[in-house]
Amino acid sequence: MSDLATSERFALVDVNSMYVSCERAFDPSLEGRPAVVLSNNDGCVVARSNEAKALGIENGDPWFKLKADPKFASVQALSSNYELYGDLSSRVMELLGRFSYAVEVYSVDEAFLRLRGTPEELVKTGREIKAAVAKHVGLPVCVGIAPTKTLAKFSNRVAKQNPALGGVCSYDTLPAAHRDHIMSRVPVTGIWGIAGRLGKRLNGMGIFTIADLKAADPVAMRKRFSVLMQRTILELNEIACIPLETEVAAKQQLIFSRSFSTPVTSSARMHEVMAIYAQRAAIRLAKENQQARIMTCFAGTSHFNPTAASFPSATVKLPAPTADPVILTKAATGALEGRLVDGVPYARAGVMLMDLSPAGAAPQLPAFATAHEEKRIGALLGDVLDRFGSGSIGLGVAGLVTEPDWSMKRRALSPRYTTEWAELPVVKAC
Repeated sequence: MSDLATSERFALVDVNSMYVSCERAFDPSLEGRPAVVLSNNDGCVVARSNEAKALGIENGDPWFKLKADPKFASVQALSSNYELYGDLSSRVMELLGRFSYAVEVYSVDEAFLRLRGTPEELVKTGREIKAAVAKHVGLPVCVGIAPTKTLAKFSNRVAKQNPALGGVCSYDTLPAAHRDHIMSRVPVTGIWGIAGRLGKRLNGMGIFTIADLKAADPVAMRKRFSVLMQRTILELNEIACIPLETEVAAKQQLIFSRSFSTPVTSSARMHEVMAIYAQRAAIRLAKENQQARIMTCFAGTSHFNPTAASFPSATVKLPAPTADPVILTKAATGALEGRLVDGVPYARAGVMLMDLSPAGAAPQLPAFATAHEEKRIGALLGDVLDRFGSGSIGLGVAGLVTEPDWSMKRRALSPRYTTEWAELPVVKAC
């Protein structure tokens, strides 16, 4: 057992059913009802409320099948409101920074923190975090506190599944017999970093539960698997091996890709797609203060289409690292020329930018610099879209007021309460 005096611990704060909780924060009528959030073009389930889980709905289930089944008639389906989820996520992460000097944003709904105190003080801090997020952002969270990041993940799971803990679980305050009992009942795939295929390999060795993995020889398992497996075993035994990553690693590539609501069947329509996607990718580059040297454009038919199969792609080396939306748009719209088959129903396309570098890392001579780059047109486009919404501005066909018929459809989209002026919630006094 670790020293239970004042010490540093990892805490994992995780928003419960993030997407559904964001919807419920502004629509109380969803409380207690089975609700799901759907993927692009309202295709498949990507998030579920506990009530929806109880009905047997799984992530990945196609919505068209669920809505045709009377068993799921009470389920409320919502389109993915990425603008709302992203904004509330950023508010949660900013709030968590008030409780710790070190925060690692692990995903849109999870963050690791470093906390210091006695076990009792840490539980109190965990409850304060939970109350603060509920009060200031309106989202429910669970907090797991432990000597290692892997055990913090495990403790968070325990907090979610044991209502008596009130959403906060400290590994140090759980009786050893209780911890061992839980670990002996949870499948090995229930631990951080162990996925299905790896779990099957472990099962073949007689390792079925977290307790089995904890008891394994870390050196022998490293030789058989990897150093990551060794670290997981050591972390299960309260030896911290995975540090907090407070600095975000530079991206190696950036992808903007979407499925179409209506198939694209002509080169002219794909020209529109590439123009819009290239500009969205340029906006992301500008926001992250990066430039790209290589662009790959691709398109493809549905893998479920038995009558047509076409997956064209082309890679373009740009003259110099750039985030200029004009240069990227010209490159993207010309990349697939001659590679598309007219009449074939393309279901998806995308733009991938590679060989990324920080903006200004390789300054260009004035004679070779573009006017759009100097004026930061990409950042300007992003600022206008953020303020006035999708479709408010664009270059060429990307600036058309009428949304293309192939663009992603979100038929059950809730208002973007916190990012669109026209959709701010209105409170009426009686």
